Parts: sequence; structure tokens; C-alpha cells
Amino acid sequence: MVTTISPERLAEMQDEGAEYVLVDTRPADSYESWHIAGAIHFPFGPEEELDGRLEDLEDVVGDADRVIAVCAKGISSSNLATRLESATDEFDVAAVDGGMKGWSGVYDSVEIAVDDGLTVVQIQRRAKGCLGYVVGCNETGEAIVADPTADTDEFEVAAAEADLSITGIVDTHVHADHISGGRELADDLEVPYYLGERADQRDVEREFTPLERNEVLTVGEREIKAVFAPGHTSEMINLLVDDAALLTADTLHVDSTGRTELEFSDDEGERGARMLYESLHRTILAEPEGIVVLPGHVTVTADGKFEHGAPGEPIRTTIRRARTGIDLLDLAEDAFVDRMADAGEKPSNYEEIIEYNRGVTDIPPEERVELELGPNNCSA
Repeated sequence: MVTTISPERLAEMQDEGAEYVLVDTRPADSYESWHIAGAIHFPFGPEEELDGRLEDLEDVVGDADRVIAVCAKGISSSNLATRLESATDEFDVAAVDGGMKGWSGVYDSVEIAVDDGLTVVQIQRRAKGCLGYVVGCNETGEAIVADPTADTDEFEVAAAEADLSITGIVDTHVHADHISGGRELADDLEVPYYLGERADQRDVEREFTPLERNEVLTVGEREIKAVFAPGHTSEMINLLVDDAALLTADTLHVDSTGRTELEFSDDEGERGARMLYESLHRTILAEPEGIVVLPGHVTVTADGKFEHGAPGEPIRTTIRRARTGIDLLDLAEDAFVDRMADAGEKPSNYEEIIEYNRGVTDIPPEERVELELGPNNCSA
């Protein structure tokens, strides 16, 4: 039986700089749109024979001693690993358990230094670039979770490791790129679930407690203010933490902004872009320069790398660095609107994901990850 390694172990090997060759057996279009950093392409089917292709594979692998295969769900890659192991003893061979589906569930927890007495843990989803947060008061041990994915245990573990007790869950908006775990986590912990007050205008059918513009949540001795920042979505809020950090979700990323047309129809795309322009220039960039900006996403490139920073490192900027370092923010309003109209390929299955996150439809747990597979595509 072929050896398998967990996606988490593969992530550790990446970070350690271990020597191996990662072979992706998926079709070319899947590989080209989204693959693990460093993976090379060798398409191989779930029942395919290696006969006649061994030399081709050896050319791809080169003089590596260790070969790790990965595919969509672990089936084709296990077939390749099994046949390679039988054909030659030249390589130490393994397959990634669960394939890209398993890789999609790899997380890193990173503590962000913001202010004495405040704990902020950034939960990074390595394959997708989703960034959620645990924000807590060190004095009382109370905390909120912001923008959790469906892998809610990652957020519970991060809170427990920081000696924090979760007292509320906030989704900054109705997400389009990933399944939210917000309502589920709130139910499990029997704590309030918050969305911005304008979520009712999007016909959200999940029960939630509305946060009004500039409403303040008290978390122990810390204050978290709901800052209305529409554009990416019409109900978007950002979270200002003690005038020290701003959780900007998909309003402002480290090197770009969120896109604006996923909620709006083609005719209304301009409206969303103008809303975002105003939110950025009249609200977000008007905050003090030193405030730490903590975004909701970091772009993961087609070759599996973070566009900014690296997994396990804090993904952050400041108001000043964003204002002076992001070219998109230098554009005049009409030019900004034109740029938003060409944001590129949309996230996979985003319409179905929105409907689930609004509570309009249900998706069985075993199907949720498959809906999210593929590149994130949330930045403009």
C-alpha cells in the first residue's frame, strides 16, 4: 500500500524547505488555474497505467529522491504513486491524503502584535488566502471571532490556545468566495451572531443580530466599532478595534481592494464601485495613519504562493502604507470605477456560495469544500 502524507505535513515540509518533488496529476486547466507552490504537472488518470510513461515521469522529476503526488481528491495521485512504487525503487514515493480538497483545509494561526492587553490571532487558510480573526481582551479573557470559515474548529482551537473564551461571532459581510462558519459556530457556542444592519436588505434568512453604523461591541475592556464600508457588498462593515487595528475584510487588502461586482448586476456594477471608492477615501483612509490594517484575504497566485508575505507570517499593513503604496488608491473616481469593471475571473461557484451564506439554500457538509475549490479571486 502506498504511503500517504497529510496536507498539514506537506505544509510543514514546505516551511522546512524539505527536498521533494511535488507532482500534480490533475488536468491541465485545473493545474494552471490553481496549484500548490512548487508543484510540477504530470497528468495521470485514476485507472491509468504507467507503462510507456515512466521515462516521461523520470524526466519531469529529475534527480529527486522523494516524489509526492497530489490530485483533486487523492485518487489519481494514489494510483500514480502505487504504480511508480511498483515500477522502480529509485524514489521514495507518497501521495497527499485527500488531495487538493485536503489541502484546502490547511490553516496557520499567527498572533498579530497590535496593542498591550489585546490579543489578535490571524487565522490563515493557506490554499485560499482567507483570513479570519480571534480578537480578545487579555484582562477578562473574552473574545470575538470575525469571518470564520466552515472549519470552525480552527478558530476554537486558536481561542483556547490564547486562553480566550468566545462571546460573539461577526461576519463582516455575506461572503462570496467561501462557506461561512459564522452562524454554525455561534449556534455551537450559544453566542450572538452579528452582521451589519443592512444585511436584511439582502434578504439574509439566517438569524442574526444587526450591528448598526458605528455601534460598539464591548469585549471585556476592549471596544470594537462597526464601521459601515459598502462597496464589495452593500452591507459590508469593517471592525475598528480600540482605535488600534481595523479589520477591513474585502474593503481593503494589503496590496489592492476587494472587487465590487459579485453582488451587483452588470448594470449596478458601477454603483458598487462608486460605493467602494467613497468608503475607501472618506472612511477607511481617513483613519489615523498608524492604525494597523488587517484584511480578510491575501491573494494566492496561480502557482500557490501568497502575493504578499508568506503563510505563517502576519499579513498586515497600515493606513499610511496602504494610502502611499497601493496604486489603485491613487486613481480618480471615474478611473477607479473603470478599473473595477475588469476584475477578472470570478470565484468558483460564487452564486451558490452566496445563496448558502444568506441561508436561502442548504449544502451538505461533504459538498461544501468542493464548492470552494479553486483560486480565490476576491481582489480587484
